[in-house]
Amino acid sequence: MKRMKKSQGIAVLCIMVAIIGFFGWYTYGIIHRTRDGKKDAIKLGLDLAGGVSITYQVKGNIPSEKDMQDTIVKLQNRIENDLGENTTTEANVYKVGDNRIAVEIPGVKDANAILEQLGTPGNLYFIRSKGADGTENYTMGSDGAYVLAKGKTIKSLKADGSIVVSGSDVKDAEGGYQSDQTTGKQSPVVQLSLDKKGTKAFAEATTAAAPTHDTIGIYYDGKFVSVPSVNDAINSGQAVITGEKDIDAANKLASYIRIGGLDIQLKEVSSEVEGASLGANSLSTSIFAGIMGFLIVMIFMVMAYRILGLAADIALTLYTELIICILYWFGITLTLPGIAGIILSIGMAVDANAIIFTRIKEEIGNGRSVANSIEVGFHKAMSAILDGNITTLIAAAVLGVVGTGTVKGFAITLALGVVLSMFTALFISKLLIKSIFAAGCKSEKLYGMVKNRRIMRFIKRRVVFIAASSLVICVGLVAMIAYVANGKKALAYSLEFAGGTQTTVAMDKDYTVEEINDNIVPVVADVIHSHDITAQAVNQDNSIVIKTKTLALKEREALNKAIISKFNVKESDIASKNISATIGSEMRRTSLMAVFISVVFMLIYIWFRFKDIRFGSSAIFALLHDVLITLTMYAVFRLSVGSAFIACILTVIGYSVNDTIVIFDRIRENLKNKPSGGEKLNMVELEDLADRSISETFTRSLSTSFTTAVMVLMLLIFGVSNIREFAFPLLVGVVCGAYSSVCIATELWYMLKRSAYNKAHK
Repeated sequence: MKRMKKSQGIAVLCIMVAIIGFFGWYTYGIIHRTRDGKKDAIKLGLDLAGGVSITYQVKGNIPSEKDMQDTIVKLQNRIENDLGENTTTEANVYKVGDNRIAVEIPGVKDANAILEQLGTPGNLYFIRSKGADGTENYTMGSDGAYVLAKGKTIKSLKADGSIVVSGSDVKDAEGGYQSDQTTGKQSPVVQLSLDKKGTKAFAEATTAAAPTHDTIGIYYDGKFVSVPSVNDAINSGQAVITGEKDIDAANKLASYIRIGGLDIQLKEVSSEVEGASLGANSLSTSIFAGIMGFLIVMIFMVMAYRILGLAADIALTLYTELIICILYWFGITLTLPGIAGIILSIGMAVDANAIIFTRIKEEIGNGRSVANSIEVGFHKAMSAILDGNITTLIAAAVLGVVGTGTVKGFAITLALGVVLSMFTALFISKLLIKSIFAAGCKSEKLYGMVKNRRIMRFIKRRVVFIAASSLVICVGLVAMIAYVANGKKALAYSLEFAGGTQTTVAMDKDYTVEEINDNIVPVVADVIHSHDITAQAVNQDNSIVIKTKTLALKEREALNKAIISKFNVKESDIASKNISATIGSEMRRTSLMAVFISVVFMLIYIWFRFKDIRFGSSAIFALLHDVLITLTMYAVFRLSVGSAFIACILTVIGYSVNDTIVIFDRIRENLKNKPSGGEKLNMVELEDLADRSISETFTRSLSTSFTTAVMVLMLLIFGVSNIREFAFPLLVGVVCGAYSSVCIATELWYMLKRSAYNKAHK
């Protein structure tokens, strides 16, 4: 490799320290502002900032794209004008599928009131300037905006004939430009079309108003959006409204006019209200979990890899800072599962470094100089790092496309973490190691070496491994069958999959099971008039999780008031989630599709990269093993199966494939070093090659599994309740993924090769 001079190495190290110091100061400011709820900070999701999320579905037939966009405008306008000071962050309204609209409003003060307001329709009326008795129907207020005259109401205006047309009489309204016939200047206008009934009424009103250039006010959703003057009688049903300041204003007015006559009716299919106190607690505990895990990983890396581990720690520090900066720079909304994705990706980021460092130590053990070992180690590790991380990205991509809400947030941060980990491992770590070497750290003792590695015999024990895994999977299947036989569901489906209402309350003390059943459940039953209630304590943060049938808005409000009154808690200490059974069944189908799609794409990629279907099929069978083992944990321990379950399964799949590919990459390399690419090996030689490949990557597998498990364990210990539900099976999946890569995947590959060999030698 091209050698750095000592002065260059020291200079690079100083620059790197300065860069890390700058980003450390910068990210500290971002985190500090985010924690304090400042606007110039990372955008927080509902589960961290508190707020409301609601999904509406259009009643009846699927509406046109134009009607859907107009309804979105209506909801946005309602939030901006009616909620005003109740919100601390920008609301997000967007289309979901063909007939659903999602609304997310973080940081609101009275979330239940917002839910009630958003569902009410806005009506449109064209109002004469004067009533039948000659009095003004509307006047200009002190702020320059028109308002209904004192004593005037829509009801009274309808009674005396002051309403010219309503929204139902409007056929269409579009913003556009009109040329002045004298000057040719283009001016923004609204072009209005009326139906037959509206044309007649509008002709009469404009004929009366034209001689005095009187006005006709356009009144939408409780306020005047425009009060244009009438210059001529309009008999054709085609009117032009002028005087708009720009095309945006014209389009906005046209949208108001269109949506005032919409026939679309919305029904709530899911909603979530998160208390601000619960969100703040989730943020602080997750940050603490991440810091603790990161410190343990840094200490482990130095102990395991010496000077190489120190370089990795510096690179990991920059990696973490860059993730925070990218979230801030690109306005990515950070959710609680998103934090979990970052913490998990820190553990997985060690993987690339572990692969490289193991290679470097091997090359030193083979007699190469430290300088050459560094260069060769990075080169040989490249294919395993790329293949492993690309398969993890496939899982993250499927989550991002198929997943919703918080699952999508997890996918984004996981994918971001994977990409950044490759950058820091392949470029930053390499630059640091070269600089450290050039600065004077050249002794082999500082880097370590692997020499005369003992070959561990895994292949001979393949029957034991497969039998043990089969036994565990059978336990899960028996448990699911037993639950079904007793009239229960095979798995404990959460709200996302089954539908219902979940209310989480941060209490002032830890409640026992008896206290919950004697004090809390009766209060809930009295409000909702049902005894189909599940309530349990989350001891680590004194929260109570209450699951019931799907509650209407009034029932949820009544339940909140009862809890506040009886148990002396605040509104900000209560979070609720409401999901219809229809949405639940759709999410189950979508989730199964996500797993299937990710597995298919991984199989195709592995087949393409390794040019041997046996590698791909072995990896997929190992993935199926991991999924079934994780499913067993969900069945036996009755863990909640929801959207986080899919994130867990796909993460386990991505992680497990990553681990398996590292071993397969070493097998491929060792095969290439044999005559004829290893095709003429007998079964004894092939078994020895497989065992040697596992043994050569075993230390790396342990290192990666340990660091990833540590990060997940910190989430399990310090995280809030919904993160712990996700962390426990993920921890099991990480351990299971490491086990299957070493004890299942390679053994399956060997068995497939052996079968082909036996057929060829019959």
